[in-house]
Amino acid sequence: MELSHLKIAVIIPCYNEEKTIQNVVTDFKKSLPKANIYVFDNNSSDRTGEVAKKAGAIVYSVQNAGKGNVVRRMFSDVDADVYLMVDGDDTYHAASAPRLIEKLLNENLDMVVGCRTEDSKDNNNYRAGHRLGNKLLTSSVSTIFGGNFTDMLSGYRAFSKRFVKSFTAESKGFEIETELTVHTLELRIPYGEVDTPYFERPEGSESKLSTYKDGFKILSMIIRLYSNERPAQFWGFFGGFLILIAAALSLPVFIEYLQTSKVERFPTLIVSIGMVIIGFLSFTIGLVLRTVTKGRKEAKHLWYLTL
Repeated sequence: MELSHLKIAVIIPCYNEEKTIQNVVTDFKKSLPKANIYVFDNNSSDRTGEVAKKAGAIVYSVQNAGKGNVVRRMFSDVDADVYLMVDGDDTYHAASAPRLIEKLLNENLDMVVGCRTEDSKDNNNYRAGHRLGNKLLTSSVSTIFGGNFTDMLSGYRAFSKRFVKSFTAESKGFEIETELTVHTLELRIPYGEVDTPYFERPEGSESKLSTYKDGFKILSMIIRLYSNERPAQFWGFFGGFLILIAAALSLPVFIEYLQTSKVERFPTLIVSIGMVIIGFLSFTIGLVLRTVTKGRKEAKHLWYLTL
């Protein structure tokens, strides 16, 4: 497909990527010669912004730390027909960019994810802990929200304009990919995937991703999104869990009462009754929030449709 008539923006979030950003900008200029390259420098302490500007990128500065904050600014400040987001660490395959965009346009999709292939298994940057965590978190999202994503945490994605302008990011850090995925699934936005190579970081370049710390943040984001997007199930599960515990605690009290006509364990009975009340309140909260969530989803979907 001819892409020259489209306004394409390559948007690159960066933090201390002085050693790699020149190659990233140069490679994407070759792969998408008509595209504008935007680098969003997130308070780097090195020469990331200066190097990116010399390489021909349009450089923005973002003061609020965290990838999620940078993505929010990128989506707000850049206007284009098609957006291609990629990390600035020179690990993604620039030559695959036209394939992501062509799939987006040919199949009338709103998001295409560049999935890191298993050929990357010997890549020290995509180490076993990262791959296992990615699979577990991706499976968790698929179980809760549906969908069939295979690499939910990939930072290589193509978007339509209406996706970008209808997405309200809440994440501050590396949880942003999870939020993008859940946004897609909850609004039932059409999406696709393209397999792409994934390379090891150049020597002297260090990853900003912590397997356990950031993995815990992503898991926390999944739980928050579950409570926000599926409140009836979330609060219903919590309420049901409390009622089951209350039943287990109160059963000996009732058996004792049937046998002796006396209640010797008043504290246990009071705690059990309190847990039952809280459990039913949780059911009620879930039902009320489901109505609120439905209205919010309809508003977001209407805004998405107007673009």
